[in-house]
Amino acid sequence: MKTRLTLIFSLFISLIFAQDVPLNPVPQKMELSGFGKAPETFKIDQQNTDKATQHLIASYFTSENTNNKGLKIKIGDVKDKFPKKFLKKVPSRAESYFIHGNDKKITVIGRDARGTYYGLRTLIDLLNAGKTPLGEITDYPDVTARGVVEGFYGTPWSFNHRMRQLDFYGANKLNTYIYGPKDDPYHSSPNWRKPYPEEEATQIKKLIDRAKLNEVDFVWAIHPGKDIKWNQEDRENLLHKFELMYDLGVRAFAVFFDDISGEGTDPNQQADLLNYLNENFVQAKDGVKPLILCPTEYNKGWSDLEGGYLKTLGKELDESIRIMWTGNHVIADIDQETMEWINEQIQREAFIWWNYPVSDYVRDHVLLGPAYGNEKSIANKVSGFVSNPMEHAEASKIAIYGVANYTWNMENYDPQESWQKALRKLMPNDHKALEIFARHNSDLGPNGHRYRREESVAFAPEAEQFLKQLKANGKVENLERIRDEFNAMLEASYVLLNSKDNQVLNKEIEPWVEQFQLTAQAGLSTLNMYSALKENKNEDFEQTYKAVKAMKSQMYKIDQTENQNPYQPGIKTASLVVTPLIDSTFVILTKTYNKRFERNLPLRANYNPHQGYTNVAQLKNQNVRLKNRKLALNPPLEVIKMEPQAYLGFELEKSSNIKQVLLKLEGLEDFSVLNLEISNNGTDWEEIELNKKDNELKVAVNKSGKFIRIINVSNEDVALKIKEFSAIIK
Repeated sequence: MKTRLTLIFSLFISLIFAQDVPLNPVPQKMELSGFGKAPETFKIDQQNTDKATQHLIASYFTSENTNNKGLKIKIGDVKDKFPKKFLKKVPSRAESYFIHGNDKKITVIGRDARGTYYGLRTLIDLLNAGKTPLGEITDYPDVTARGVVEGFYGTPWSFNHRMRQLDFYGANKLNTYIYGPKDDPYHSSPNWRKPYPEEEATQIKKLIDRAKLNEVDFVWAIHPGKDIKWNQEDRENLLHKFELMYDLGVRAFAVFFDDISGEGTDPNQQADLLNYLNENFVQAKDGVKPLILCPTEYNKGWSDLEGGYLKTLGKELDESIRIMWTGNHVIADIDQETMEWINEQIQREAFIWWNYPVSDYVRDHVLLGPAYGNEKSIANKVSGFVSNPMEHAEASKIAIYGVANYTWNMENYDPQESWQKALRKLMPNDHKALEIFARHNSDLGPNGHRYRREESVAFAPEAEQFLKQLKANGKVENLERIRDEFNAMLEASYVLLNSKDNQVLNKEIEPWVEQFQLTAQAGLSTLNMYSALKENKNEDFEQTYKAVKAMKSQMYKIDQTENQNPYQPGIKTASLVVTPLIDSTFVILTKTYNKRFERNLPLRANYNPHQGYTNVAQLKNQNVRLKNRKLALNPPLEVIKMEPQAYLGFELEKSSNIKQVLLKLEGLEDFSVLNLEISNNGTDWEEIELNKKDNELKVAVNKSGKFIRIINVSNEDVALKIKEFSAIIK
């Protein structure tokens, strides 16, 4: 009983100490009596010859802090000379490690080279915090492959960002980086058959070398499905491209068949090709990791069970090949039921591609909230788990930090605590300001995938109470609490805009912080409007009213000039709770003022009166946007399947002059299957003659209508990818 109580007390003490130590991920088991103070000098004894470990040692232990009299640190793996009592305590799992420490000596033993590297990482994190472990740490990862897939649409990460990312992965024990940016032409069409130009090849070689120093598998992915020919020539083209990448140092490969249509989607051909590559390349080469496949049907919502695509892959693919999966939908969190369903279909453990914090379908937002939503019971159901990030590489580290913790120690993962640590890691001095900004910038806004995140969690009840009371009788009880939050937002924006903590991050988020600053100022001014109205100070009310209008004008200018990508341009911030609170308060107060004093101050109407018009399930929730006189569909990133008589278009607020319609497509060779039609009532349709130019339809309409649609008039299903669908209205 005494031994048991001692152990419980030891674990309790170590937990208390661990909360103050920036360890990420959190170790599986810490049996510590506490922490000693880190000495000034060390004596290093590295038993193994792993280059990554040598590099890590050299990065911390220098000639200035090492000598023969310092605290002895012995480092190696289970093949080296260590006491048997310690070797027995090293977990028999890949990448595991064991640390024993006292005031005279620290021992770090890895199950393998990577485990040794991770054990040393943990020790250095403690030393950086001024601590040495007194007791034992036993640690291992829950998930075999953990990391990031650079698989988003939009501007690929720069070389410098990728180098920073690889260092970040090593520091947080992530072991997988999948290189697959959609807009790299040598990864996908049109140039996947061609070698990288010399400059790009040199950069990839440097990335591979940096990955090795961080114990990260650099997985190079190819995306050939848009134009692949199922013949021996293209097999050899793929094999040759793999050979070129192998010569650069790549030892892990993936083949992506996602977001395509046509011949490339055939599961039998895909399986045959992957098996061919596996037999003639992976197994024939030295040190190549198992192949990874991203299938065409990569989520349950798109799976045609009658067609048997997934079962064909499960049956035909070599059992060593891993199959990626995003969950029940394109954007989804992963649970036990999801894993049981897909693993049965593909006859292996799925490799999870988690589409968070990726924002390529909501590019006017930045997603800075915690990484949460995935069940903690799926560790033994997955063969890998990678996060698809934003094009904002540095800002993505907030979520990636959480993914590192989750995939390493799933059962003990705390999303909120991990999020707080990530903020401190990115901005050690100004993390409080970053936290205020991030907690109001985590939701995606309405989107076609209907994936949402919590935002302004603690503030939301206050906002709800404020509006409820304001609407009921105009008297609010929590005015000062609302004011305090707006003041905190304003102060945080000034701190962030002038912070020197992380200028790489500052540059990425600066337009959103500027918008956030104006949002906070507008919030404070609406509260001043409330006070002026309450005290019947007409001049003060109207002056503050004008100030809010001016702030909104400035916010509109930022929205129209910054981040002008062709998909979701603009800058949206604090969009779930804070901005609606300010807008609603402004409208309520202005209406009350107009009625009370018989004035006619104009109300701001910041909304889009037009909406999408479709019977295609994939497009039901797709947003439309209005900029100047151009109404545009937010282009879906995936292939759209249109059955006969399926249509997509716009429903205008009222019949208007439709001057022009533009449609840009991929994957459709015969435009005769489509009609462009307009209608004033949604029943009687007038066909507009189309003129095709390459993959583009640009039609001068100059007719009045309330409904605009493109309809499939053929008797066959049509698969296409929408690059742009827009109408200019007057």
